[in-house]
Amino acid sequence: MSVSLTDNAAKHITEMLEQRGRGIGLRLGIKTYGCSGFGYDVGYADEISANDSVFESCGVKVVIDKTKLNLVDGLVIDFVKNNVLNEGFEFRNPNAKNLCGCGESFNL
Repeated sequence: MSVSLTDNAAKHITEMLEQRGRGIGLRLGIKTYGCSGFGYDVGYADEISANDSVFESCGVKVVIDKTKLNLVDGLVIDFVKNNVLNEGFEFRNPNAKNLCGCGESFNL
């Protein structure tokens, strides 16, 4: 099982954690969402529970509930800026069979 970050994503997460003043990494959740079935939910990881798996990439921890690993194995998280007003995480999930038209959700 693996989840990794690009250098851009790791840099962005590190900067956000520094601005926040606390946190151990990125928490990645998967929720039922959108027209395709599943969506990514990102937030700060402040602790690691017994139900979590932790991946370290580019010096940054990514924390994921163990029950969701089959949905994200091989996932690469990037942070992209298309212009001054449009930036965000981009998820490249080799398990996704279909993406919705807006790119916000996926199914397997």
